[in-house]
Amino acid sequence: MAARGGTHAPSSPVAERAHAVNPLRNPTGTRPGLVPITAHADRAAAVRLIKQVRVGVQGSKRGYTRLRFGENWADSARGVPYARNGCRTRDDLLARDGEELQYRHGSRCVVVSMKLHDPYTGRTIQWRKRDSARVQVDHVVPLSYEWRMGAWRWPKAKRVRIANDPLNLIPVYGPANEAKGGAGPASWLPPARKVRCAYVARFAQVAVKYDLPVTRADKAAMLAQCR
Repeated sequence: MAARGGTHAPSSPVAERAHAVNPLRNPTGTRPGLVPITAHADRAAAVRLIKQVRVGVQGSKRGYTRLRFGENWADSARGVPYARNGCRTRDDLLARDGEELQYRHGSRCVVVSMKLHDPYTGRTIQWRKRDSARVQVDHVVPLSYEWRMGAWRWPKAKRVRIANDPLNLIPVYGPANEAKGGAGPASWLPPARKVRCAYVARFAQVAVKYDLPVTRADKAAMLAQCR
Protein backbone atom coordinates (compact mmCIF):
# COMPACT_ATOMS: atom_id res chain seq x y z
CA MET A 1 0.00 0.00 0.00
CA ALA A 2 1.38 3.43 -0.83
CA ALA A 3 1.68 5.70 2.16
CA ARG A 4 0.13 9.14 2.18
CA GLY A 5 2.48 12.06 2.49
CA GLY A 6 2.71 13.64 5.92
CA THR A 7 1.29 12.38 9.20
CA HIS A 8 -2.02 10.59 9.39
CA ALA A 9 -4.75 12.30 11.37
CA PRO A 10 -6.14 10.19 14.26
CA SER A 11 -9.28 9.64 12.17
CA SER A 12 -7.37 8.42 9.11
CA PRO A 13 -9.02 5.38 7.49
CA VAL A 14 -5.60 4.01 6.55
CA ALA A 15 -4.48 4.11 10.18
CA GLU A 16 -7.50 2.01 11.17
CA ARG A 17 -7.37 -0.39 8.22
CA ALA A 18 -8.18 -4.09 8.63
CA HIS A 19 -9.65 -6.87 6.51
CA ALA A 20 -13.34 -6.70 5.60
CA VAL A 21 -15.52 -7.72 8.52
CA ASN A 22 -18.97 -8.79 9.61
CA PRO A 23 -20.99 -5.56 10.06
CA LEU A 24 -21.99 -6.66 13.55
CA ARG A 25 -18.27 -6.37 14.46
CA ASN A 26 -18.03 -2.95 12.85
CA PRO A 27 -20.50 -0.63 14.60
CA THR A 28 -18.57 2.55 13.75
CA GLY A 29 -18.09 1.74 10.07
CA THR A 30 -14.35 2.35 10.26
CA ARG A 31 -13.42 -1.14 9.07
CA PRO A 32 -13.84 -1.99 5.40
CA GLY A 33 -16.36 -3.87 3.34
CA LEU A 34 -18.99 -6.45 4.19
CA VAL A 35 -18.54 -10.17 4.64
CA PRO A 36 -21.40 -12.66 4.68
CA ILE A 37 -23.10 -13.35 8.00
CA THR A 38 -23.22 -17.13 8.18
CA ALA A 39 -23.06 -18.22 11.82
CA HIS A 40 -26.43 -19.04 13.36
CA ALA A 41 -25.75 -16.83 16.41
CA ASP A 42 -24.76 -13.88 14.20
CA ARG A 43 -27.82 -14.23 12.00
CA ALA A 44 -29.98 -14.31 15.13
CA ALA A 45 -28.22 -11.14 16.34
CA ALA A 46 -28.90 -9.50 12.98
CA VAL A 47 -32.60 -10.36 13.29
CA ARG A 48 -32.69 -8.81 16.78
CA LEU A 49 -31.06 -5.67 15.39
CA ILE A 50 -33.52 -5.41 12.51
CA LYS A 51 -36.44 -5.80 14.91
CA GLN A 52 -35.28 -2.58 16.62
CA VAL A 53 -35.89 -0.57 13.44
CA ARG A 54 -39.05 1.50 13.52
CA VAL A 55 -41.68 1.21 10.80
CA GLY A 56 -43.01 4.32 9.13
CA VAL A 57 -44.90 5.53 6.08
CA GLN A 58 -42.89 6.64 3.08
CA GLY A 59 -43.62 10.20 2.12
CA SER A 60 -43.06 12.28 -0.97
CA LYS A 61 -39.69 13.03 -2.55
CA ARG A 62 -40.87 16.60 -3.00
CA GLY A 63 -38.20 19.11 -2.05
CA TYR A 64 -35.35 16.60 -2.16
CA THR A 65 -32.00 17.57 -3.66
CA ARG A 66 -28.53 16.25 -2.89
CA LEU A 67 -27.63 19.65 -1.42
CA ARG A 68 -30.18 19.09 1.37
CA PHE A 69 -27.50 16.71 2.73
CA GLY A 70 -24.57 19.08 2.20
CA GLU A 71 -22.11 19.47 -0.62
CA ASN A 72 -21.09 16.27 -2.36
CA TRP A 73 -18.42 14.51 -0.24
CA ALA A 74 -17.44 17.73 1.53
CA ASP A 75 -15.35 17.27 4.67
CA SER A 76 -17.77 19.37 6.71
CA ALA A 77 -19.67 16.90 8.90
CA ARG A 78 -19.24 16.86 12.67
CA GLY A 79 -19.44 13.92 15.04
CA VAL A 80 -18.69 11.03 12.65
CA PRO A 81 -15.41 9.17 11.97
CA TYR A 82 -13.01 10.89 9.53
CA ALA A 83 -14.95 14.16 9.87
CA ARG A 84 -12.89 17.28 9.23
CA ASN A 85 -9.65 15.37 8.66
CA GLY A 86 -8.79 17.41 5.57
CA CYS A 87 -9.83 14.77 3.00
CA ARG A 88 -13.07 14.48 1.03
CA THR A 89 -15.40 11.77 2.29
CA ARG A 90 -15.19 9.78 -0.94
CA ASP A 91 -11.41 9.55 -0.68
CA ASP A 92 -11.67 8.50 2.97
CA LEU A 93 -13.89 5.59 1.95
CA LEU A 94 -11.69 4.55 -0.97
CA ALA A 95 -8.75 4.52 1.45
CA ARG A 96 -10.74 2.48 3.98
CA ASP A 97 -11.82 -0.25 1.56
CA GLY A 98 -9.25 -0.19 -1.22
CA GLU A 99 -6.04 -2.20 -1.51
CA GLU A 100 -2.82 -1.35 -3.32
CA LEU A 101 -3.68 2.32 -2.92
CA GLN A 102 -1.90 4.96 -4.96
CA TYR A 103 -2.28 8.66 -4.24
CA ARG A 104 -1.97 11.74 -6.40
CA HIS A 105 1.58 13.06 -6.23
CA GLY A 106 1.92 15.41 -3.28
CA SER A 107 -1.51 14.51 -1.82
CA ARG A 108 -2.26 12.57 1.35
CA CYS A 109 -5.91 12.30 0.34
CA VAL A 110 -6.67 11.83 -3.34
CA VAL A 111 -6.73 8.16 -4.32
CA VAL A 112 -5.90 7.71 -8.02
CA SER A 113 -5.79 3.91 -8.25
CA MET A 114 -6.55 0.87 -6.13
CA LYS A 115 -7.95 -2.65 -6.07
CA LEU A 116 -11.44 -3.10 -4.65
CA HIS A 117 -13.28 -6.27 -3.67
CA ASP A 118 -16.89 -5.27 -4.28
CA PRO A 119 -19.18 -6.93 -1.72
CA TYR A 120 -22.35 -6.33 -3.75
CA THR A 121 -21.32 -8.33 -6.83
CA GLY A 122 -18.24 -10.28 -5.73
CA ARG A 123 -16.14 -8.58 -8.41
CA THR A 124 -12.51 -7.61 -7.91
CA ILE A 125 -12.02 -4.26 -9.62
CA GLN A 126 -8.75 -2.68 -10.63
CA TRP A 127 -9.74 0.97 -10.51
CA ARG A 128 -8.17 4.18 -11.75
CA LYS A 129 -9.47 7.69 -11.23
CA ARG A 130 -9.89 8.29 -14.96
CA ASP A 131 -12.59 5.58 -14.82
CA SER A 132 -14.12 7.12 -11.72
CA ALA A 133 -17.71 5.93 -12.27
CA ARG A 134 -16.63 2.27 -12.25
CA VAL A 135 -16.40 2.51 -8.46
CA GLN A 136 -19.06 4.55 -6.65
CA VAL A 137 -19.55 5.11 -2.94
CA ASP A 138 -23.00 3.81 -2.08
CA HIS A 139 -25.16 5.29 0.66
CA VAL A 140 -26.47 2.04 2.14
CA VAL A 141 -29.60 3.89 3.20
CA PRO A 142 -30.09 6.13 0.15
CA LEU A 143 -30.36 9.85 0.78
CA SER A 144 -33.63 10.15 -1.13
CA TYR A 145 -35.01 7.24 0.92
CA GLU A 146 -33.99 9.03 4.13
CA TRP A 147 -35.72 12.19 2.92
CA ARG A 148 -38.95 10.33 2.19
CA MET A 149 -38.82 8.56 5.58
CA GLY A 150 -38.61 11.80 7.55
CA ALA A 151 -35.14 13.31 7.11
CA TRP A 152 -36.80 16.37 5.58
CA ARG A 153 -37.69 17.30 9.17
CA TRP A 154 -34.13 16.94 10.50
CA PRO A 155 -31.70 19.79 11.10
CA LYS A 156 -29.33 20.04 8.15
CA ALA A 157 -26.37 19.13 10.39
CA LYS A 158 -27.93 15.71 11.03
CA ARG A 159 -28.46 15.17 7.30
CA VAL A 160 -24.82 16.08 6.65
CA ARG A 161 -23.75 13.53 9.29
CA ILE A 162 -25.71 10.64 7.80
CA ALA A 163 -24.51 11.54 4.29
CA ASN A 164 -20.86 11.36 5.40
CA ASP A 165 -20.98 8.69 8.10
CA PRO A 166 -18.73 5.75 7.11
CA LEU A 167 -21.30 3.43 8.68
CA ASN A 168 -23.61 4.39 5.79
CA LEU A 169 -20.99 4.30 3.01
CA ILE A 170 -19.50 1.43 0.98
CA PRO A 171 -17.45 1.70 -2.25
CA VAL A 172 -18.98 -0.70 -4.76
CA TYR A 173 -19.17 -1.53 -8.45
CA GLY A 174 -20.73 1.53 -10.08
CA PRO A 175 -23.43 -0.15 -12.21
CA ALA A 176 -24.74 -2.02 -9.15
CA ASN A 177 -25.07 1.26 -7.26
CA GLU A 178 -26.85 2.85 -10.21
CA ALA A 179 -29.28 -0.08 -10.39
CA LYS A 180 -30.11 0.41 -6.70
CA GLY A 181 -30.92 4.11 -7.00
CA GLY A 182 -33.00 5.22 -4.01
CA ALA A 183 -34.55 1.81 -3.34
CA GLY A 184 -35.05 0.13 -0.01
CA PRO A 185 -34.45 -3.59 0.62
CA ALA A 186 -37.90 -4.67 -0.57
CA SER A 187 -37.05 -3.35 -4.04
CA TRP A 188 -33.29 -3.92 -4.28
CA LEU A 189 -30.71 -6.21 -2.70
CA PRO A 190 -27.08 -6.88 -3.68
CA PRO A 191 -26.74 -9.31 -6.61
CA ALA A 192 -24.42 -11.47 -4.47
CA ARG A 193 -26.99 -13.38 -2.42
CA LYS A 194 -24.51 -14.50 0.23
CA VAL A 195 -23.94 -10.91 1.40
CA ARG A 196 -27.61 -9.93 1.66
CA CYS A 197 -27.96 -10.54 5.39
CA ALA A 198 -24.84 -8.44 6.00
CA TYR A 199 -26.25 -5.69 3.77
CA VAL A 200 -29.58 -5.46 5.58
CA ALA A 201 -27.80 -5.61 8.93
CA ARG A 202 -25.79 -2.56 7.89
CA PHE A 203 -29.01 -0.89 6.68
CA ALA A 204 -30.47 -1.56 10.13
CA GLN A 205 -27.38 -0.22 11.92
CA VAL A 206 -27.76 3.09 10.11
CA ALA A 207 -31.53 3.23 10.69
CA VAL A 208 -31.15 2.55 14.42
CA LYS A 209 -28.28 5.02 14.85
CA TYR A 210 -30.26 7.85 13.26
CA ASP A 211 -33.70 6.75 14.50
CA LEU A 212 -34.86 6.52 10.90
CA PRO A 213 -37.93 4.38 10.16
CA VAL A 214 -38.25 2.03 7.20
CA THR A 215 -41.37 0.91 5.39
CA ARG A 216 -43.18 -2.19 6.58
CA ALA A 217 -42.28 -3.97 3.32
CA ASP A 218 -38.61 -3.08 3.71
CA LYS A 219 -38.50 -4.35 7.28
CA ALA A 220 -40.10 -7.63 6.26
CA ALA A 221 -37.57 -8.00 3.43
CA MET A 222 -34.70 -7.28 5.83
CA LEU A 223 -35.83 -9.91 8.32
CA ALA A 224 -36.25 -12.48 5.55
CA GLN A 225 -32.60 -12.17 4.54
CA CYS A 226 -31.27 -13.24 7.96
CA ARG A 227 -33.72 -15.99 8.95
